[in-house]
Amino acid sequence: MNLPEKLTARLCKREAGNALRQLPVPGEGLTDFSTNDYLGLAASEQIYTEAGKIVRDRGEVKNGATGSRLLTGNHSLYPEAEAMLARFHRAEAALVFNSGYGANTGFFSSVPQRGDVVFYDEWIHASIRDGIQMGNAGSYKYRHNDPEDLEKKILKTVGAGKQLYIVTESVFSMDGDSPDLAGMAALAEKYEAYLVVDEAHAVGVLGGKGEGLVQELGLQDRVFARIITFGKALGCHGAAVLGSQQLKDYLVNFSRSLIYTTALPPHALATILAAYGVLFETRPGDVLHRNIAFFKSELGALGMDSCFVASDSAIHCCIIPGNEKVKNTAGELRKNGFDVKAILSPTVPGGQERLRFCLHNYNTQQEISEVLKLLATFVR
Repeated sequence: MNLPEKLTARLCKREAGNALRQLPVPGEGLTDFSTNDYLGLAASEQIYTEAGKIVRDRGEVKNGATGSRLLTGNHSLYPEAEAMLARFHRAEAALVFNSGYGANTGFFSSVPQRGDVVFYDEWIHASIRDGIQMGNAGSYKYRHNDPEDLEKKILKTVGAGKQLYIVTESVFSMDGDSPDLAGMAALAEKYEAYLVVDEAHAVGVLGGKGEGLVQELGLQDRVFARIITFGKALGCHGAAVLGSQQLKDYLVNFSRSLIYTTALPPHALATILAAYGVLFETRPGDVLHRNIAFFKSELGALGMDSCFVASDSAIHCCIIPGNEKVKNTAGELRKNGFDVKAILSPTVPGGQERLRFCLHNYNTQQEISEVLKLLATFVR
């Protein structure tokens, strides 16, 4: 059966703009500059083995969760994992969700209420936007990492009975840059707003043992909620909301993405525990930070600083305007053995298309130098 004409027209329009999304060809044999596996833990035999041991030690074989957490799926590994997460991230409580998308939509659709106002960075992740749209609160976007614009928006909307929420990311996925979190915490306190920080791309990368940027700055007691995910630097699956016990109780009662979905299987929870065990025991981020420093030094040596968004994270983006041009550049890098993804509009605004380099602790300095020298032949 053919698609309805309206849907076909939307696909044709996307294709005409050279922006049609397709599932990518796996990058086997290519040098990885594209995955979110910053610490190389997704392929860790140690974590794989330890996760299996954790499940076997429970004395039961269970491939699936059998139901939602509020029915039959709240396996004994859930409270163990949540207690560990709360200790590690210095939070009163943690609540595990099936994914970062589920955590963000569940939080933002249920916590801000009708009459409340959410202020979000214009570059905030789509899952947060979706969660806000599902809820009943009003919302305003402010210019990227611009506290002055945020304060102007607050002053225009503040009023009696309105609870304010400010949301940002500690590392933005499309730029790799970070906001002034201390300044935002002070601004939130000034206007009695609740600050919410998505730490998806900071956990495992920033902080003494990968705790994230909020803890690196000592701000955990000044942030209402943190959303952390395990599918990036931790190399496994799932997410969690960190906050007070009252917030956890509220989400258990009102967050639809938690209530109405089958729970994670026990092995997924065991993998989270095993991955954090690696952070406890080692410092896998040390090599990553050396690679980040080397990448930035190579940009300077090649005179390419102005082509890239300033970043101290594992994400570095080269702006190459135009879907066709950035796709062609990514294709040339791929032909030469490097897997670097092109980010197209409408994922980013037109004119802001970019190549997104994700650095890892398993990238060599030779690989970094070679891919940047090759890129220089195109962007110059």
